[in-house]
Amino acid sequence: MGGKGCNCTDVMMLVHVSENRRRASVVSIPRDSYVEYAASTGNAGSAVPARSGKINGAYAIGGAPLTVATVEKVTGLHIDHYLETGFTGFEQTVNNLGGATVCTDKPLKDENSGLDIGAGRHHTDGNETLRYVRARHVNLRPGDLGRVRRQQRVVNDLLARLSLEGALSSPVSTARTARTLLKTVRTDERTGLDDLVRIGWALGRLRADRTEFATVPIRLFDHRVPGVGSTLVWDEARSAALWDALGADRPITGDTRIQPVAQTPALTNPAGIRVRVDDAVVAAALRRNGFAVTDTSQSAPSPRPAGPPVIRYAAGQEDNAATLAAALPGSRLQAVPNHDTFFDVVVGTNPVQVKTVTYDRNIADGAPVTGDSLRCAGAAASVAPATTTSTSR
Repeated sequence: MGGKGCNCTDVMMLVHVSENRRRASVVSIPRDSYVEYAASTGNAGSAVPARSGKINGAYAIGGAPLTVATVEKVTGLHIDHYLETGFTGFEQTVNNLGGATVCTDKPLKDENSGLDIGAGRHHTDGNETLRYVRARHVNLRPGDLGRVRRQQRVVNDLLARLSLEGALSSPVSTARTARTLLKTVRTDERTGLDDLVRIGWALGRLRADRTEFATVPIRLFDHRVPGVGSTLVWDEARSAALWDALGADRPITGDTRIQPVAQTPALTNPAGIRVRVDDAVVAAALRRNGFAVTDTSQSAPSPRPAGPPVIRYAAGQEDNAATLAAALPGSRLQAVPNHDTFFDVVVGTNPVQVKTVTYDRNIADGAPVTGDSLRCAGAAASVAPATTTSTSR
């Protein structure tokens, strides 16, 4: 739906369940990740030289076995179980499980996928859920990381509801749920009903704060490769720390090797925020901080208004306003009807401190978080799926 078939893996999730069954970690692997595939064999059984490409392309070369082998090669982890479904299978799975819950604090629209939902919490059928998880060109934080986070939210809340309804509360109920899942999902030969029951039952008893969701940290977001196109290059040190934590059965949330702590994190990129500032010193400081600044100090009001700086902006620009406010702590925000695309900073009589903000797309949309922070408002305790590399084609 919503695009040409590519015989590739559109969604990849690596799920680790701790040895003591008290924690689950779900790591999304963006489909455009640029990696070296695992070794494969040709039609005559001869070895094919190693080649690199987008990780979602491994499936077209060698199907599920090469996909799993490639994930094992690039992560250094062993994959115990594998689940796979297609777009139609995903729709049917969601429908068979009673629908899904999706939520957003702002309207989301994407003409490519057909997504068009208003702000709030929505119960969706399989087709609507597929549009939600596939959309890449939404008006709010477009791109793969935002899309991946929506996928994590759906998994989180779908299994939270199953847990609340008792679908994972005992071996018998979990077996019933697993049989429903297997109507539309394929497994590898090592994965049977007993495996899904054992893992699903354990996960059904996890609290939301005992599940973790993250995306592989990215260093280059538009790495152009001839013959391959635009790819994503992992942050070598941070991704290695991620795989090391999973391999050692440690939590991934709170690990500063995976996600360094920014002193003043920014939700959005300052380079895309155009600001008019009526004070030359503040304007220069914000420009050094990466904002696109126009100095309007020659037309500054005299006398200055009492109090801290005021940031005026158009409604709908709250995320950018929050980034600018982070650089100007103590400032007041004012959404102004019919305001243009600029942000106006009016400096008052209070001393102004300009902080250096750190924008990292990994922090904004892919940082390790616990399931309770991803949960839609009003949803029950969250759980995560079984230990597997899951793919949706």
